[in-house]
Amino acid sequence: MEKFIYKKSSDITALSASFTDFTYKKHCHEEYALGVTLRGIQEYNLDGSLHSSYENGVMLFNPEQMHDGRAHDSTGLDYVMLYIEPMLFLEILGKRDLVRFASPIVYHQALRKSILSLASAILSEKEEALCSELLLSLVDNLNPTTICTDYKKDNKRIKKAKEMIYAKLEDVLSLDEICKELAMSKFQFIRLFNANTGITPYQYFIFCKVNRAKQLLENNNDIYLAVAECGFVDLSHLNKHFKRIYGITASEYKSNFN
Repeated sequence: MEKFIYKKSSDITALSASFTDFTYKKHCHEEYALGVTLRGIQEYNLDGSLHSSYENGVMLFNPEQMHDGRAHDSTGLDYVMLYIEPMLFLEILGKRDLVRFASPIVYHQALRKSILSLASAILSEKEEALCSELLLSLVDNLNPTTICTDYKKDNKRIKKAKEMIYAKLEDVLSLDEICKELAMSKFQFIRLFNANTGITPYQYFIFCKVNRAKQLLENNNDIYLAVAECGFVDLSHLNKHFKRIYGITASEYKSNFN
């Protein structure tokens, strides 16, 4: 049985998930994601390596860091996640530029407790003021060695390509237009994009479309408006891609915010 419950407070989204044989397809998130494995073993491929988060493991994902996800075995998996908007996270850290988590999994009792406290508050729809205080406590529990500022930033061409892709999500992806702007052949561009991001341009395009649809649904916009504005063929097309990333369909996700 699959259960995915999403709730949002300001710029933080909390997820409570439980499943057995569900598998997340390769995807990424725009936010910083911090989670705790409550039961079972969560396995996922990240940056070319297989990782396993055991019970009480704290999982740390950077924005746009590609990964998949599944339960290790048929006993299934329970976990919670927090998705924090980058600008909010950096404001609390007192940083201007994006930072990265140095390790994908840590076993840190104070951090684990603070993630669970904030997730519980958001999922039970507590006051925003309380959630803000719990978020500050969570960030304060991050060990300085957990945060890395010295990392490889986006290739300038890749950054430009991402901007062009995101600017036209309602259209068909035009590699010719992007490649003309970057003065590259189509195949050079696909190879460069994949090498820098771990995902193809088309996969990134789909991810961005789904993410924009998610934002529209959180703002209580009409679901069919989201389909049209994000360039999906129809609702079933959006639901198919949405479920691969978030575990539930766009229709089910919207019901969490009604």
